[in-house]
Amino acid sequence: MNLLIALLLGAASAFAFQPVALWPLMVLAFAALCELTARTPRLRSALAIGWGFGVGQFCIGLNWIATAFTYQAAMPAWLGWVAVVLLSCYLALYPMLAVGVAWRIGRDHRPAQVLALAGAWGIAEFLRGTMFTGFAWNPVGVALVDTWWRLSGRWIGTYGLSALVVLAGGLLWLAVRGERRAAIGLAAALMLALIPAGLPTPLDHGRQPHVRIVQPNIGQQDKWNPAFERIASARLTHLSSRPGSRDLIFWPEAAVTDPLADGRASAEPYVAAQRRATTAALTPGELLLTGGLTLDSRDRQSVTGAANSVFALVPGGGVAAVYDKAHLVPYGEYLPMRPLLSALGLSRLAPGDLDFRAGPGPRTASLPGGLKAGFQVCYEIIFSGQVVDRALRPDFIFNPSNDAWFGRWGPPQHLAQARLRAAEEGLPVVRSTPTGVSALVDADGGLVAAIPWHQAGRIDAPLPHRRAATPFARFGNPLPLGLALGLLIAAIALGRRRRYSAT
Repeated sequence: MNLLIALLLGAASAFAFQPVALWPLMVLAFAALCELTARTPRLRSALAIGWGFGVGQFCIGLNWIATAFTYQAAMPAWLGWVAVVLLSCYLALYPMLAVGVAWRIGRDHRPAQVLALAGAWGIAEFLRGTMFTGFAWNPVGVALVDTWWRLSGRWIGTYGLSALVVLAGGLLWLAVRGERRAAIGLAAALMLALIPAGLPTPLDHGRQPHVRIVQPNIGQQDKWNPAFERIASARLTHLSSRPGSRDLIFWPEAAVTDPLADGRASAEPYVAAQRRATTAALTPGELLLTGGLTLDSRDRQSVTGAANSVFALVPGGGVAAVYDKAHLVPYGEYLPMRPLLSALGLSRLAPGDLDFRAGPGPRTASLPGGLKAGFQVCYEIIFSGQVVDRALRPDFIFNPSNDAWFGRWGPPQHLAQARLRAAEEGLPVVRSTPTGVSALVDADGGLVAAIPWHQAGRIDAPLPHRRAATPFARFGNPLPLGLALGLLIAAIALGRRRRYSAT
């Protein structure tokens, strides 16, 4: 029965994420999870409760993954729901670990259990985002993206915010349980942790260029259709060339489906012609940043590799900068264990049999006019602490994406995580996607403008100023991990003190 209740609690908590965004549900769910954990007599049962909570949360929150299977013919669409359940069963191991640690440390002391659960949850989410290439989607802290709490991310990052959400739920549980002194003490600690959200971080002033973000509303069913290429090109060009002030124009991930770079000698004239056609709408002084494909050739004759790239193009088709995506999506951009899985009839969700290669990681590019750009392609933006070249801080992050795969829930969840990256790093984020949600995000994670889902349009606005480097931008994930470890140490100290007093 407790396992079923945990499963339902986890499922309810998923409605705290976008697009439903009922963030108090997350706090309430953790309050109830604390009660379940405290009632559990054995470690094995506590682990089962944590796992059930995770399965419920991930199955609902990640339902959009199933939609991706409807855009390919190599595998049956129902396999998408199998993938959601199997992935959720794996990801739930991390909440299971957190609840198990909390039960072990705080089984005799309710405040210790709360502190241990908050600290262990933050560490578990960090592990989820880094182990086995990582899958950092929907940390519980992202539920706070529409509140002023997100500004605490400047200091403690996303995983620290997750710990605070759990702490808030535990505080509510203690209050209901009549642990007044403990509740007051934890409330004071919670308020102290939130004070940094109100501390100002200076803006870097100076002339800001005008940007135009293009959303062409090209669905996944049309994107790789050769018969649709001319329509797609005309739509992108029309939206880019309409009257208005702009210095930088942004197109989505793989907006140009023909290669914009090709290592084969025979392909050079065709690629040059493609770049000229792509930049036909540019006027002198403008710059186009677009997703595109790079084809590699070691022998200058045959294709030996490919990259998912971002190109900064000047009028006439010249290349000012190139970035190759580093954090690739398993089964989307490459097929793990290809010989085995291909023999079983599995394939990539994206068309083509050539796996993408990974780029070198976050790099800052100096653009014409002195502006410095950071790039994170699609999925890369979800990895807290891994999105910026810390040796050369950019003025903004460009996050071209293709969220047309992911139904109604995936795109707003993706945007929410990009907004947390902006708040953490103190940098504006520019998002351009084929079908939405494209957006301009300021350096506090606030939405300056957005284009609704499945609507063609453009955003014309000055690029927001960046802020001076935040503490998280300088030190990264050691800050939230330090907070989480501090909570665990405090929980251990409280638990030992209680057991010592009892003797």
